[in-house]
Amino acid sequence: MPKAKRYFLQLSYNGTAYSGWQVQKNSKHTIQQILNEMLSRLLNEPTTVMGCGRTDTGVHAKQYFAHFDTAKEDLIENHDHWILKFNHALPKDIAIQRIFKVGEKASARYDAFRRTYQYIITKKKNPFETDKAYFLYGKLDVDAMNKASQILFEYEDFSAFAKSNTQNKTNICKLYLAEWREDEYFIVFTISANRFLRDMVRAIVGTILKVGKGKITLEEFRKVIESKTRSEAGLSVPACGLYLMKIEYKDWIGEAV
Repeated sequence: MPKAKRYFLQLSYNGTAYSGWQVQKNSKHTIQQILNEMLSRLLNEPTTVMGCGRTDTGVHAKQYFAHFDTAKEDLIENHDHWILKFNHALPKDIAIQRIFKVGEKASARYDAFRRTYQYIITKKKNPFETDKAYFLYGKLDVDAMNKASQILFEYEDFSAFAKSNTQNKTNICKLYLAEWREDEYFIVFTISANRFLRDMVRAIVGTILKVGKGKITLEEFRKVIESKTRSEAGLSVPACGLYLMKIEYKDWIGEAV
């Protein structure tokens, strides 16, 4: 039997119907579980995909990477055939765009050095955006929200925005970008970092929205961060508005990103 080779998948998914990315004991309806079953069946060998990160229930991904090992030798030679075959076997809300071969030690998770999320708020009720954006009624002070976002760069410990009772070795994250933009219909928050804690983006957004509504001042927002206590921050916003947008890798992944 040929030696197994390592491959990356580039995919996207609408997370509305799923219990997040990661396989769970109490739910078979996760992205990872569905990919494991599909690949194992079509490759005719037990196959497990390892993802670039964990997304929670209802969270979407416009760009996601996962790696897997297989003894199949024609995945690149017959790339389009396998893409078509995989996508035909997947539900309509999960799509694979690319397969590419990588080194045997390459990791979709550990070789990623930057991740970018967006959170989308719709200003007008729209039945076509129900599961794709968070409808929030009322005026927001986006300038104040951007000032709050800049305060984030003064810190690296984001314990105040971390989900409780997790097994994080550290709550230290390096931020690269955090900004809000507004147009006629949407308010969008974009944030990039080397890593994110569970629930971190939704908790940051929920807390900054309190600044935008005038419920807390910028100085009070600073004190929330310095408290390192989740109960001091705002409520997490709904998952429907959160998108994993981009994963960036080292040079070996090159054109894939």
